[in-house]
Amino acid sequence: MPPPVLCYHRIGGAPELGVTRVAQSVFERQMRSLAEAGWRTLTLSEFADARPTPHDPRRFLLTFDDGYESLAEHAYPVLERLGFTATTFLITDFIGRENRWDLRYTWRRLRHLDWAHIEHWRARGFDFASHGARHRRLTWVDDVTANDELRRAREVLITRLGAEAGRAIAYPFGAVDDRVQRLAHAAGYELGFGGVRGDHGSPWHLPRVPVYMWDATNTPFGLRQDGLGAVGRFVAHVANRCAVGTSMMQAVRGRISRPPESAAGA
Repeated sequence: MPPPVLCYHRIGGAPELGVTRVAQSVFERQMRSLAEAGWRTLTLSEFADARPTPHDPRRFLLTFDDGYESLAEHAYPVLERLGFTATTFLITDFIGRENRWDLRYTWRRLRHLDWAHIEHWRARGFDFASHGARHRRLTWVDDVTANDELRRAREVLITRLGAEAGRAIAYPFGAVDDRVQRLAHAAGYELGFGGVRGDHGSPWHLPRVPVYMWDATNTPFGLRQDGLGAVGRFVAHVANRCAVGTSMMQAVRGRISRPPESAAGA
């Protein structure tokens, strides 16, 4: 069994009507508590090569989805002070742009990390990988659209950051089935991260536990081995499965307009 994987989205910043924002104070307390308890984070390469060992069980992959700009202010510095690292999954068509792929859960639209932020933190030991080109729910779209989402995002990341950035995809909304796994494999991804339950037998459907606003204990549910952890993971699974508002908006629109090429590659 691979090491556990946590998935955060937003840390601090403007309040939202959704559930993905975790207060900066909560995030900092959780990371500090984990460090004091002997936990350490893995790079994406370390995770890919990890083998279960009874002598070093407190290892986990820390991830962020969507790549919001506020991570550079509220999350990455906290991790760097603790000697932690993280992998951020980027929506490549929206790098440096507002989150117009999503429903508006905040008073003002939120900005995503730009290439300057990404390259700065990558040089400091943080990893970046694919969250698709436009954050489409891949199980709801045809093969042509899914291939475009998977391949174009990977090509952008490899061109800008190198081959390592093209190794992994976190499927938007954690939505994955056998067809999407095959497409991800064919597109060149070595790893694919799904939802809470995943499939430990497939490297293209690895489990990952989201951390939502109510997951505020010192040890997030995804790392707990007690009853509270089991309940918390079940609730996270249900919440993730119910998060269809953005997908429905995208389906009604039919498609999301791509940003101009010059902006997407800036």
